[in-house]
Amino acid sequence: MSSFEIVGGNRLKGEIVPQGAKNEALQVICATLLTSEKVIIENVPNIRDVNKLIELLKLLNVKVDLLAEGTYSFQADNVDISKMDTLEFSEQATALRGSILVVGPLLSKFGKAVVPQPGGDKIGRRRLDTHFYGFEKLGAEVSFDSDHYSVSAKELKGTYILLDEASVTGTANIIMASVFAKGTTTIMNAACEPYVYQLCGMLNKMGAVISGVGSNMLTIQGVDSLKGCTHRLLPDMIEVGSFIGLAAMTRSEITIKDVQYHHLGLIPEVFKRLGIDIRQHNDDIIIPQQEHYTIDRFMDGSIMTISDAPWPGFTPDLISIALVVATQAKGSVLVHQKMFESRLFFVDKLIDMGAQIILCDPHRATVIGMNHEHPLRGVRMTSPDIRAGVALLIAALSAQGVSRIDNIEQIDRGYQNIDERLAKLGADIKRIN
Repeated sequence: MSSFEIVGGNRLKGEIVPQGAKNEALQVICATLLTSEKVIIENVPNIRDVNKLIELLKLLNVKVDLLAEGTYSFQADNVDISKMDTLEFSEQATALRGSILVVGPLLSKFGKAVVPQPGGDKIGRRRLDTHFYGFEKLGAEVSFDSDHYSVSAKELKGTYILLDEASVTGTANIIMASVFAKGTTTIMNAACEPYVYQLCGMLNKMGAVISGVGSNMLTIQGVDSLKGCTHRLLPDMIEVGSFIGLAAMTRSEITIKDVQYHHLGLIPEVFKRLGIDIRQHNDDIIIPQQEHYTIDRFMDGSIMTISDAPWPGFTPDLISIALVVATQAKGSVLVHQKMFESRLFFVDKLIDMGAQIILCDPHRATVIGMNHEHPLRGVRMTSPDIRAGVALLIAALSAQGVSRIDNIEQIDRGYQNIDERLAKLGADIKRIN
């Protein structure tokens, strides 16, 4: 198990380029199963979760070639679906929550799919009912045996599907299952995150007929086949938000390059409510050095609340970053994590560092900012999941003294060479194996 050792309190400076979007990568890589032609995907991040998914596709006999740094070609012209019944497939799929995204394309293209209960972050209950409800509506039979899901269908038929939750991966999976269904499929209450927008755009380039892209009502006209294409991933908006928080906490001047600002939704606005000065220059974000930042209040003077919501609301993946940023702001804020009941449990580590946080319940925490008058102190801690891990890393970089973060494999799942990239900005961080 590897660790980061961080000497905090250093001001950082420079430019940083966000990696390709992890969550988009998991979707569009699985979509390559829908065609026997070559698909080229650019800006693929070199992170554990994506690399595990690529290995899973290789196990299914997909030809994968690294053409250049961050650019892969995929060709699924000889897929061996019998591999889904092997122990090796089960072990690899269990280690990766994104493995659930192979089900839609395999069901659509080959009429069957088997996948174990997937792994991933332990941030609370993350049910998969939405995925399988959609498959059933399309005409598939679904069964759950011990810890494996099986789906099969002789023929999928277009239908009207009203999702009970705007699940991003659920929407993506149902879209991929629908592209070959006979007739028209309408998905209401569809997730409209940029990841889904990008997936639909890629599928349309491949010959799918999807309308309503970017909205919560998608209409898919079934087609007989898809062709190859070239697709480029968006910058990872979670990294963009993480770097905004990093700059504020360390009182640093950082330029975040090529962020695709129009795809960031409310992310910049929420950090502005925390008092961070965010300046847009073309497609870059500049965070100037700020000695202090003050949390806004609502118009009636009541305490600010930061909460997550389905897109275009504030993404839940940045709630932990916003919470950490608030610990050194001037003022107080209520952080409300609505979607996952275990995502705020990392705050005990921040309290150990000296943060003033009251955990109200599994979903809510009140943060009393210390206005950089009482810096956090370095401690030893463990990364519980990807996003909390990076939040703790940001806290450690701002803290006085030495911190050590164990279980950084969690951070590596979502952030590419984060230690090397931060070191180029002046961070004192080293990896200990």
